[in-house]
Amino acid sequence: MKKYIYTIGLAMTLGMSSCSDFLDETNRNAVTADVLYTTPDGYESLVNACYAYSKAFMGNTDGYSLTEMGTDCFTGAGSSSGNVPALAYYGPELDPTYKPFRYMWNILYSGLNCTNAAITRADDSGLDEATKRHRLGEVHFLRALYLHLITEIWGDAILYLDEIQAPQTTAIRTPQDQIYAQIFEDLDEAATLLAGTAAKENGRVTLNAVKALRARLDLYRGNYAEAASLAKELINSGAYDFYNTFAETFDMANQAGQDNKEAIWWINYAGNADDQTLLSAFAIRPGGEDSPTLGNRVGNQSPIFACMSYWMVSGCGVWVTPDTHAPWVQSQPTLAYLHTFNEKIDQRYDATFKGVWLVNSTTSNYDANFGPTYGADGPLQIGDTAFVVSKYVYSDEERAKHHYKIYDANDVFDPITHKSFGTRDYFISGYKFHDYTLPTGWEYFSGRDWFVFRLAEMYLIAAEAEMQNGNKTEAVRLLNILREKRAIPGHEAEMRITEADLNLDFILDERGRELSMEQQRFFDLKRTGKFVERIKKMNPDAADVIQPYHQLRPIPQTEIDALTNQDEFPQNPGY
Repeated sequence: MKKYIYTIGLAMTLGMSSCSDFLDETNRNAVTADVLYTTPDGYESLVNACYAYSKAFMGNTDGYSLTEMGTDCFTGAGSSSGNVPALAYYGPELDPTYKPFRYMWNILYSGLNCTNAAITRADDSGLDEATKRHRLGEVHFLRALYLHLITEIWGDAILYLDEIQAPQTTAIRTPQDQIYAQIFEDLDEAATLLAGTAAKENGRVTLNAVKALRARLDLYRGNYAEAASLAKELINSGAYDFYNTFAETFDMANQAGQDNKEAIWWINYAGNADDQTLLSAFAIRPGGEDSPTLGNRVGNQSPIFACMSYWMVSGCGVWVTPDTHAPWVQSQPTLAYLHTFNEKIDQRYDATFKGVWLVNSTTSNYDANFGPTYGADGPLQIGDTAFVVSKYVYSDEERAKHHYKIYDANDVFDPITHKSFGTRDYFISGYKFHDYTLPTGWEYFSGRDWFVFRLAEMYLIAAEAEMQNGNKTEAVRLLNILREKRAIPGHEAEMRITEADLNLDFILDERGRELSMEQQRFFDLKRTGKFVERIKKMNPDAADVIQPYHQLRPIPQTEIDALTNQDEFPQNPGY
């Protein structure tokens, strides 16, 4: 485990921190950890450092690739470079030598060791008792979060609870049940330590954040009564509310986390030099080790998720500007997933995806006579519809009714198999996390917050838990509250469901509509036992190759090679 030991050693020596609103940077290169962390300021930097590793997973292309691509909802797009062949199509590169696995293993285990160090060193921190309890509550929560991600990605994994300060050459795999026992123990401790904290604090963990993670993981582990109880407690707390529209939840005007009505806990990004200095010091590269096109800048990458190569439509007059932003052409929604939305009554479709592209430039990529019949009133002008990408099939007669170019379902997906084909450059794009505040279009990083828990998920957790406990009436009541909030005005009645509509597949469809691209899908399919079934049904690109063993990722080969007891440390089956 030498690589991640070195990473955490570097991080602790530098004494950096995270969550920009409470980040104070101090040059401590010549100060040892034993000295640094016995001062209040030094210990605070250690606690803040524990947050940093979440930024390499959440709102990051690697975290997105590991959790959304190759599911029932998202397949690959664009060229066959980067993360696409392995993570979207389960190609031959999906093996223990695949660098993104090594990168994320190092990140999450470094985060774990950082929390171990903060817990071990708390009594010598010099903090007053109240502050010490708060910080310990935060790091117990973060340790639970990192362990949760580790065990859901790799299954039986290495459970370290002590700070590691020297290379380890032996390791054993701890059963997942034991890891979850530790996770719940950490969450119980965090709840005790954070009792009485505010509902929201910008980027810091609060008691409500602990309850939200516990509700989510109780659902994962089949503790349905506990999951429902905690989720309802947060719903009924009065601390959170819905906006009038789904789009407002993610609007940049509502991204200051403590002011967002629905956010329970979030990763606070700056998207500026603060994040740059922080993550560079930790050797954390958003986009992973193989992302040269994204450079060394840092920030929330969610605006670029699942966006098409719109400027490659030659002559369309659609160029890379803040209203379109730069794309990451690696992922696209499956056709079956798009059809789980009824966009005529559900506002989430238009707030999640972009299929209509307007002329925004007459100097770049512009031909005034682009399209079947140009603009509605002659040559193309700014604001005219340039082209449309649709999930439906258009007949020649229907195409003739429109003046703009159309890419229909048969242009993007094979008409028979529904596999994505061709260049995979043109598709309905994800625009849920659009950041219109960026200075230029060529920006791959945003300062938007990444919402880890929000109110809508609590309704979904409580409803699923009640259904699993046999209380369909209560499950339907909860889902209808959420669905009415997501209805296009005037269509509330059409959005309501009955008990006859309710089953696990409906729950997964509803979670897909509500939580699109929020880095939960891979875990949802696993925990519900629907991983292979739904991928075969909804993702033809992966249907022929998906296997049950793909529910776990391979242990990085570099980690196994570093061990002297390799015979006691088996690789995950299938790899």
